[in-house]
Amino acid sequence: MHVTPPLPLLKRVPPGAWTIVAWFGGLVFTFLARVRLPGEIEPGVVAAAQFFRWDGLTNLAVATAVALSGGALLRCRPLPALWLLMTGSVLACLPLGVGAIPLAQYLAVDVAVFFIAAGRARRTGVAALAGALAVLAGYLTTRLLFGWPVGLSAELAVAMTVVIAWLIGHSVRQAREHAETLIAKATVQAATDERLRISRELHDTVAHSITVIALQAGAARRVIDTQPDRASQALGEIETVGRETLSGLRRMLGALRHSEEDRPHDVAEPHPSRSLAKPHPTPGLAEPHPTPGLAEPHPTPSLADLDRLAAATTDAGVRVEVHRRGEPYRLPPEIDISAYRIVQEAVTNVVRHAGTGSCRVFVEYGDGELALEVLDDGHGPRRTSGGGYGLVGMRERVSLLHGTFSAGPRPGGGFRVAARLPLTAAVR
Repeated sequence: MHVTPPLPLLKRVPPGAWTIVAWFGGLVFTFLARVRLPGEIEPGVVAAAQFFRWDGLTNLAVATAVALSGGALLRCRPLPALWLLMTGSVLACLPLGVGAIPLAQYLAVDVAVFFIAAGRARRTGVAALAGALAVLAGYLTTRLLFGWPVGLSAELAVAMTVVIAWLIGHSVRQAREHAETLIAKATVQAATDERLRISRELHDTVAHSITVIALQAGAARRVIDTQPDRASQALGEIETVGRETLSGLRRMLGALRHSEEDRPHDVAEPHPSRSLAKPHPTPGLAEPHPTPGLAEPHPTPSLADLDRLAAATTDAGVRVEVHRRGEPYRLPPEIDISAYRIVQEAVTNVVRHAGTGSCRVFVEYGDGELALEVLDDGHGPRRTSGGGYGLVGMRERVSLLHGTFSAGPRPGGGFRVAARLPLTAAVR
């Protein structure tokens, strides 16, 4: 069961709470600036006559109530909440006797503009910025109309902090949207890659097996009257290959049916209680019994199974010679299975298209890379692009491992498939 980790402590605080904290911080700073603190000869700002009177304190109390209402509405109704905060800032300036709205009184508005720009649509953020600047301009205009002095330079500094708060919030919103876009693209790409991987696995698992079954069935049909023992042997090979293919398909379908989060442990095989149901026998036909001594195929084929692949293909009528160069060493799993699938598909193409009775497989364990080469001398029709998925699948596998791949006719006749896979993760 996946548990979502809790948010960091600071992110659990709602935006309205931050604006309220900023408001009270501004009030505390306003009072501290108008009293003589220890070490000061005089207060930093001279208090107006009404600042400590009942009317001034009443204005501050009303302004605080309005600001608290704005903070409470910020999450659900951001623009009305911002107007309440700006109204509280204007009311808080009345007992101060100042020519401009001080930064301390506009600090909560700056915080609100940041959260609106970061969490809302761009249009809403621009409206919040325009409203905050309009209130500053309206405050100065009103004082000028009444002939009162104004603090233009101080108000420009406050306006600059509003713009900076909006820019930071806008950048946060853009970064979040960009991250969401990347996550969405990565999700789509992961789904596409998984679909292609399953397609390749199905193709590699089924195509080779069906080709071998078709060859063995044809051989059995030709000799069933004259050489019944050989026909029986071919039918046995068909049964073996069919069972192995069915087992592989069952494992793949089981992996598709049961997601990883539903599994209690990371296991290679499906849990017995979740395995696919045994198919019902067809009426009139006896259910085939397992061939004695038949081992289950390896759940994840690797280059170690090349000899087994060569033997099965040889029994089907196309002799496969496997040549290894260099000292074999342990390969990363993704390279090992991809190398096997590339050789398997190349051999399958020889059986289906080459029109020859033999092919050669070369595996070279080099220093830093694994080289694969499949050669044949056939003259059958080949397709290097389009019409099939064998070469496309091989090329995709090599590309995912950052290797090089080539396939084409040989100058002297026949066909050549070659791949080089870097072994940066190989364990010597």
